[in-house]
Amino acid sequence: MPAHSRQHNVDQQMKLYKRACELIPGGTQLISRRPSRFAAGISPVYATSAQGAYITDLDGNTYIDWVSGIGAIILGYCDPVVDAAVKKQIDSGTIYSINHELEVELAEELVATIPCAEMVRYAKGGGDACAIAVRIARGATDRDKILFCGYHGWHDWYLAANLSPGSLDSHLFPQIDPTGVPQCLAGSAIPFPYGDTAALEQLLDLHSGEVAAIMMEPLRSEMPPEGYLEQVRRLATKHNVVLIFDEVSTGFRASAAGVQTVVGTIPDMAVFAKSISNGYAMGAVVGKRDVMKPAARMFVSSTYWSDTIGLRAALTTLREIRRRDVPTKLQQLGRHLKTTLNEVAAETGCPVSCVGIDTHPRLEFDIDASLTAQVTTLYIQEMAKQGCHGYTSYYLNAAQGDTEVEQTANAARKTFSLIVQALDKGNVDQFVEASQQEDLFHRLVK
Repeated sequence: MPAHSRQHNVDQQMKLYKRACELIPGGTQLISRRPSRFAAGISPVYATSAQGAYITDLDGNTYIDWVSGIGAIILGYCDPVVDAAVKKQIDSGTIYSINHELEVELAEELVATIPCAEMVRYAKGGGDACAIAVRIARGATDRDKILFCGYHGWHDWYLAANLSPGSLDSHLFPQIDPTGVPQCLAGSAIPFPYGDTAALEQLLDLHSGEVAAIMMEPLRSEMPPEGYLEQVRRLATKHNVVLIFDEVSTGFRASAAGVQTVVGTIPDMAVFAKSISNGYAMGAVVGKRDVMKPAARMFVSSTYWSDTIGLRAALTTLREIRRRDVPTKLQQLGRHLKTTLNEVAAETGCPVSCVGIDTHPRLEFDIDASLTAQVTTLYIQEMAKQGCHGYTSYYLNAAQGDTEVEQTANAARKTFSLIVQALDKGNVDQFVEASQQEDLFHRLVK
């Protein structure tokens, strides 16, 4: 597939986005898809098709997609095995007045795969799954407060933290206005800093007997500090608090069982979405029987949580991840990408390093913090012109390979050289054609 069109423009897409903003509050359904999250005016905004490692936009440009559907694509776009299974399922119906055996079959697969899983509930996305897990934890413990670390969706339980202004600044991004969240939820969701066991213990002591759950991202693009998650597990057990791992972003890239076997710590519950179903809407809440079983008497219910499309896609995706040994492939790909980009950085003299775990690498620029936003925008802008769509981090999928790494390296060589030139001249802003990228999620959990 060609890397990108010779004449790069996104004119039609920006016109469409202007129309969208008149009709859709915020212009998009997901903040991460807003043009301002990339290089607005240069980066793609609307896709018309996707295949394997590539997306094609409304203006006819084709890109390697290093965002992989915001992490939802793990096998590659339009995977033939998953799509064939879904298409066959459609012929038998997608939803009924009664249940389908796929609900049980997928639950058995998850229980056999994920260490903490003994019982399962379904959802349609990561935010939904987190909200369900919190409801179950509160119901199982008869307590209200949630201690959290990281990003866990858009629901009231989580955004209630920002009823105390600034609480989400380092977990999500600054200045989130909790408009619409009831004031009575103030103090019900309390953040704690990643890697600081003493801070977590202090909060557990301060709110002794009131905390239902510790909800946290166990990792993102860096391994946790040695012994940290084991200490969190010990504290949760000591205080009789439900430990929930939010594995929505990490998914099944690190291993076919998620991250629990990788970090060596087993939570009481875990939530999954995104890569569980290779782009089809699906989520799951899994957990130990003593925590999950009380949910039978709770009102946690939705017509579409068990539609057969999501169930079939998830079951097929999980089996394909194991059959193709996707985690090993992604680790090899990530190592190759990091090594290659670091070689290009050294060759061009660009003050940047590609770091992070192999399955989720990221670039770190060694520059004055005041220049980071401009340089990041310039990087995204120039890579997009050369057919590489993404942030300064990389969501890998199994359709990407040596060809994509080579094209990315060639694009990075030109981009890094331009960044060096801009830094040397001291006028980075004169090289930036796009609107400056707005801050991405400030992920406390690296």
